[in-house]
Amino acid sequence: MSGKKPQLALYWAASCGGCDVATLDVNEKILDVAAAFDIRLWPIAMDFKYKDIELWADNEIDVCLFNGAVRNSEQLHLAKLLRRKSKVMVAFGACASFGGIPGLANLHDRKTIFEAVYGYTVSTHNPDKVYPAPKLKVSEGELTLPDFFDDVFALHQVIPVEYFVPGCPPTPETIMTAVGAIIEGKLPPAGSTIGINRALCDECKRTKSDKPKIERFYRPQEILTDPDKCLLEQGLTCQGSATRGGCGALCPSVNMPCRGCYGPMPSSSDAGADALSAMASIVDASDEKTADEKMARLVDPLGTFYRFTLPVSLLVRSPKQPQS
Repeated sequence: MSGKKPQLALYWAASCGGCDVATLDVNEKILDVAAAFDIRLWPIAMDFKYKDIELWADNEIDVCLFNGAVRNSEQLHLAKLLRRKSKVMVAFGACASFGGIPGLANLHDRKTIFEAVYGYTVSTHNPDKVYPAPKLKVSEGELTLPDFFDDVFALHQVIPVEYFVPGCPPTPETIMTAVGAIIEGKLPPAGSTIGINRALCDECKRTKSDKPKIERFYRPQEILTDPDKCLLEQGLTCQGSATRGGCGALCPSVNMPCRGCYGPMPSSSDAGADALSAMASIVDASDEKTADEKMARLVDPLGTFYRFTLPVSLLVRSPKQPQS
């Protein structure tokens, strides 16, 4: 680089902004990031225009941290544009890596979503059924909105991605591990997830029995948990056995079951199926009828097991490729 700092871009698409806030949560280490990189793009922290990015040379950016899923045509355009301008593209956070919570919308298409949101929610008054349109002519000219796709996409489903940094959001430790690997030139092979390759259960300090059996499932507010015992063995839908570690088991440490935001283990083809299988395996099935009833007590199984991974799961309908 001839003494020039590496060029860094950060961008958000269909996301809540938590990944950007988490980047600031590295606290004073953000100064190390600023010292190591020339930050060229970061919408949450600095102003920019699309034409500024378009003027960059191809591969001018060394690393782009892209958080959020791809939900509409604007996000797809920026994903493709930043891919062209960046040498290394990182899917940053659960939404970019797996589709995330926005990906639960893949249960429905655009028409169904618009009808629900703009038609018959309890707070909506829209008797003329006026829905958002990509183009609208007004006296001052033509107004435009991005096209809203039928499907939500993980980043690697629309552009090539070199690395994945999971989490909703990634912990400061995960972020600094990724940043450190970039700074030191110690990145793993392309296609890797930056983090650890063992289950979250291995990080959890709660005690586990050899042959657990549970009688029923609970929601967190329905039970006063034992602070030392495995949450799954207490009937909570903890997905630690099917989820990649790296967060330090933060949720179980405060009596909340793991929701799976660090994504599936490397050998998994479907994180939700793995988690469901783990839970079904410890249900007391001595009586087939009552075993079915116990599994039926699971509230919102799809939102539980595919909260972060529906767009990349085996369960979802085949997505239509977005058109820019």
